[in-house]
Amino acid sequence: MDRIEALCRYLYPCDRFADVGCDHGYCTEYMLENSMCQSAVISDISAKSLAKAEKLLEKYLKHGTCVSVCCNGLEKIPADCDEVLIAGMGGEEIISILENGFIPGKFVFQPMKNAPKLREYLISVGAHIDKDDVFECDGKFYFVITGFRTGEKNEYTPEQIKFGKGDIGGALGRYLAAEAAKKRAYLNGQLRPSDREKISGELKIIESVSENESR
Repeated sequence: MDRIEALCRYLYPCDRFADVGCDHGYCTEYMLENSMCQSAVISDISAKSLAKAEKLLEKYLKHGTCVSVCCNGLEKIPADCDEVLIAGMGGEEIISILENGFIPGKFVFQPMKNAPKLREYLISVGAHIDKDDVFECDGKFYFVITGFRTGEKNEYTPEQIKFGKGDIGGALGRYLAAEAAKKRAYLNGQLRPSDREKISGELKIIESVSENESR
């Protein structure tokens, strides 16, 4: 299973779907072909990148069930889009897009880095996180955060802010094990005392989370 196929499993059925930074447009194709949405909007800041998705989704664009817009973030995304996907960007970049746009009614975010910052931001603006998971593809791990603009207030521990709320018996457990192995390898190398102290502290947190969740 590749990253896009795994990501599509987290998408919600909706009326109008928007894929921001759509790249090749595979997620939108999935939504339309599986009748997961009535219509869709694809967008990218790069016209060249957007052209790849336009080629893939040509029949939907011709039929009017898909619209293509070249824009920065949510700049030209119609307000009636009730679900927005933003994937393959850093958490800080996703935050910037939301701050300059809006919190979607439904959202699926797949940050490539800085997931803790994105979690903190969503909680701070009152968004409800429905799923906060990690999945594995080809030996790499990816966080995915889904939810709604409003809903029940989320309670997160500092450890959950850092690692999410995935199943310790699944991909999250494998992710923690991989991260622990990296930290131990670093500690076996030549490090400055301050770096050794920092990495040792990070390793203790990972080990604590793994032990507590496995009980």
